[in-house]
Amino acid sequence: MLEMFRYHAIHFLLMIHISTLKVFNDPIHGHVELHPLLIRIIDTPQFQRLRNIKQLGGAYFVFPGASHNRFEHSIGVGHLAGQLVKALHDRQPELDITDRDILCVQIAGLCHDLGHGPFSHLFDRKFIPTARPGYPWKHEQASLKMFDYLVKDNNLRPVMEQHGLVLHEDLKFIKEQIAGPLDTNGAEAKGWPYKGRKEKKSFLYDIVANKRNGIDVDKWDYFARDCYHLGIKNNFDYQRFLMFARVCEVDGQKQICTRDKEVGNLYDMFHTRNCLHTRAYKHSVCDIIEFMITEAFVKADTHINFINSKGKEFTLSKTIDDMEAYTKLTDHVFEQILYSSSEELEEPRQILQNIVYRRLYKCLGRTNPGEHLEDVPDVPDVQDVQDVQGVNLQPDDFVVDVFSLDYGMKDKNPINNVRFYCKTDPTKAFQICKDQVSKMLPAVFREQVFRVYCKKRDGKTVEAAKKHFVQWCKNNTFPTPTDAAITAPELTPVKPDDGGSSGNAVSESELAKVKRKL
Repeated sequence: MLEMFRYHAIHFLLMIHISTLKVFNDPIHGHVELHPLLIRIIDTPQFQRLRNIKQLGGAYFVFPGASHNRFEHSIGVGHLAGQLVKALHDRQPELDITDRDILCVQIAGLCHDLGHGPFSHLFDRKFIPTARPGYPWKHEQASLKMFDYLVKDNNLRPVMEQHGLVLHEDLKFIKEQIAGPLDTNGAEAKGWPYKGRKEKKSFLYDIVANKRNGIDVDKWDYFARDCYHLGIKNNFDYQRFLMFARVCEVDGQKQICTRDKEVGNLYDMFHTRNCLHTRAYKHSVCDIIEFMITEAFVKADTHINFINSKGKEFTLSKTIDDMEAYTKLTDHVFEQILYSSSEELEEPRQILQNIVYRRLYKCLGRTNPGEHLEDVPDVPDVQDVQDVQGVNLQPDDFVVDVFSLDYGMKDKNPINNVRFYCKTDPTKAFQICKDQVSKMLPAVFREQVFRVYCKKRDGKTVEAAKKHFVQWCKNNTFPTPTDAAITAPELTPVKPDDGGSSGNAVSESELAKVKRKL
């Protein structure tokens, strides 16, 4: 009788669980089935806020398809986190991955981006550093604070306990997966720095935000999702990684490894990352639009207030200090400024109107210094250009944008931190050097780029500014910008003919013909 009762009780609980599952039809991953606790988290104001935060910030002003938001990306990451941890659970029962572990990994994937502000990375990488210089803040920190606020505001602790979570351990584990160790100054930091799970389950920290080599489900989702919406080919197949993922012991710790034959697939993954940054995220027009939005937000900062339930007001940049006020902050602040009639918002409103009417700052070109520079050279005196061209140029008329393109670990090759196994011995992990893969792989893994814009738009001033940019590159021994031979011919001497050995050499007679045509 007792066994029969247990059978019916388990069957009843299972049917309740199945009946409360919800299915999302996602364009990237197909039909996604989520745990009831994940649904409770999704159905909160703090999570629903992500519906109104563009995944790619200002890129939507350039790529018509890039209209997706942090909401669907977060659901995708939660789904993929569950896929990977369940694959490891089924493939290696000896790892002792519990249902608690699986649920915590899924929650971390779902909530990892709760702290993003308007236009995603524009807010934490451009606006906050400008509005609050020197203030150490990242969206991951806001994600932790927002997660705590979400749990408290929606009274989810009892619900989490009902689903088997042990809160004093599991809440720490969830937050550690999002932002790393919570106490880096304590004694534990010298050894195993995490408190949510012991070192024997170190591999669980590689799933959502992999600090070891950058191969994680967050990237898998945004590669696939961003490529889909941008119309860019995605060369990385995360399904193959799921099939071959396996945990091995490396230097006393357990790490997620993959088959040796998948090394090329991983290089494709990081190449895809670089392509997305080059062709979309750091597109010159996307870049200047985000700069202009940032400029407008900074000018509007003290004139827009968000009020919490206690009646306390927070400016645009101070909302990060109060999660209740921050919950109200989304991309709609753009329209709030654009359609305002306040005199104080006249200047930022004009900047946003210039974006709408496509009156953008002009890109003068880009250059790549030979080595990585920590200090950007100042825009030099423009008096010489004023005298020659008769235009009024000031240093404030130039915007110098400095950024790096890399594989996610600055100048290091992330594949050097990946371990592989072969089918003859799946328990032994080893490293694969770049030379063992192909001679055609990158020789360097980081490139610094200087891109310069001019705020003035009239043709005469822009031409003078381009010539000044070329001279600035020469003064700092930077490579000449690609189009400098056209924009500033008097500053870019033509390479003399070397006797016809080069297919790109231009003879004096051909040059004379071109001049006559001009």
